[in-house]
Amino acid sequence: MKSNHFTEEHEMFRESLRAFLDKEARPYIDQWEEERRTPRDIWKKMGEQGYLGLGYPEEYGGSGLDFFYDVVFNEEIGRLNSGGFAITQQVTQYMSSPYILKYGSDELKKKYLPGIISGDLVSCIAISEPGAGSDAANIQTRAVREGDHYIVNGSKTFITNGVYGDFLVTVVKTNPEAGSAGVSMLVIDRNAEGVTATKLKKLGWHCSDTAELSFADVKVPASNLIGQEGQGFYYLMNGLQLERLCAVPAAVSAMENAIEVSLQYMSERQAFGRPINKFQVLRHRIAQMSAEVTALKAFSYYCCQLYADGVYDVKQCSMAKLLVTEKAEEVATKCLQFFGGYGFMEDYPLARMYRDVRVGTIGGGSSEIMREIIAKIVIDSVGYKSAQTDYAPPKAKKASNGSAPAAPAKEESVGSAAEMLPVIQSQVEKVSALGNTVKFNFGAEQLFIDGTGAANTVSTDDSDADCTVSVSFADFQALMQGKLNPMNAVMSGQMQIDGDMGVAMKLQSLFG
Repeated sequence: MKSNHFTEEHEMFRESLRAFLDKEARPYIDQWEEERRTPRDIWKKMGEQGYLGLGYPEEYGGSGLDFFYDVVFNEEIGRLNSGGFAITQQVTQYMSSPYILKYGSDELKKKYLPGIISGDLVSCIAISEPGAGSDAANIQTRAVREGDHYIVNGSKTFITNGVYGDFLVTVVKTNPEAGSAGVSMLVIDRNAEGVTATKLKKLGWHCSDTAELSFADVKVPASNLIGQEGQGFYYLMNGLQLERLCAVPAAVSAMENAIEVSLQYMSERQAFGRPINKFQVLRHRIAQMSAEVTALKAFSYYCCQLYADGVYDVKQCSMAKLLVTEKAEEVATKCLQFFGGYGFMEDYPLARMYRDVRVGTIGGGSSEIMREIIAKIVIDSVGYKSAQTDYAPPKAKKASNGSAPAAPAKEESVGSAAEMLPVIQSQVEKVSALGNTVKFNFGAEQLFIDGTGAANTVSTDDSDADCTVSVSFADFQALMQGKLNPMNAVMSGQMQIDGDMGVAMKLQSLFG
């Protein structure tokens, strides 16, 4: 498929990476699957060749390349027909280390990023727990500050690289009473005292390790806090989009590979005196799948371009993740059927793909979660419409420095809440009642919106609310005027949210 997203340099990189993988990885995949582990030296070799850290800054050993080099990377590892091989570096490069790059201190960046880029280190993202998967705001793992350390207790599960990895980017609760505003992120040494891992047996992804982790009074330096305490949930809100997006081109190329090997088999397999690629029912299935995969590939490139341009588009990203992972499962099933009984045999490629793709509709947010996110945006007008981020991947230039969001600006108020009351009342009356109460805290003044009646009403009462939003009055005016996007304000730290995050998600309708 010809695409204007790739330059000659991108294609040269693709040829080089494909040749490397065909020599250093493809011949050994079956062995690694049997051994249930991918050896560490393959990552070291990839680091030495410059295949890791493509979009990371050069100061840490990265290449500072634009995001479509990462798209090529994911397409090529997707072609290998080994989800276990692919996920190890997807988790390291796109799901865990970016939090250190974007929000971590200089100390953390210098300590961990060079090893990630050289292939000497492998990392994990530890979010899911036995009782909390996609509901990240309700995790139970505690981190209690004691002097210059945190003491961590709790458990995590389904953690890729949790057995053989080197460090864990761990989501913890530092303030259990604060809901999502009490979530923080810590870097925890995998081999720290009190950390234990139990390797889980999986249906697929056999050459990657997945663990159940336990933390028992684990002592973690306070300097290992990523960004600001209490901001972890907001970091996740942004980071999960890249996690979902990197899986899309890999899944598309895996589907293309499945169709390609099926076509080869169908041209050779004889039934009733002719190749089975001459039977109309099979030809039409191939035609339908090819058309759908080609369309999804174009859509995936569109979503990747949005990310490359710094557009934070939750709707498009969620749609891509939903459609591509669901289609990958269908393609694996239909292509296995082309092989008949041989498709059920481990000596043929579709058996592995059939196992590996099944987790795609679960990991990184299940299909049900994706549908609910899309429904909230499309039906309930809860949205992040084309929200810009301050840390988009480089566009043929150096990556951003990834500094942590600043605290809410201490700006001098323009006017007062009381003076603005009629204007604000007029605007909030135009939208449907929130069904909740919200308080905007400007420091010296407050603004209370009661949406529990037939319409939203506004006052300057300092009353308890379902959700309290701390923001400068100047930034609040910018929100009302449409000059500041609510999600941008949250991500940048200009708005601090305390209370029910579900209520906070409704604020977009007030500032539309």
